Amino acid sequence: MKKFDDLKKLVDSLETDADKFYNKANSAAGTRVRKGMQDLKNIAQAIRLEIQETKNKEA
Repeated sequence: MKKFDDLKKLVDSLETDADKFYNKANSAAGTRVRKGMQDLKNIAQAIRLEIQETKNKEA
């Protein structure tokens, strides 16, 4: 569950930069959002693997 909480915190932290990029045309903020999205992808994959592993242990 810790990884899921980390995922939610990361999404929240990206909100300000996403606003700066989309509404104020701040390209540096776009770079930070792209990096954050890559981190989200990696955390999501780790969560998927953890869930699958747990599911397989129960079966």
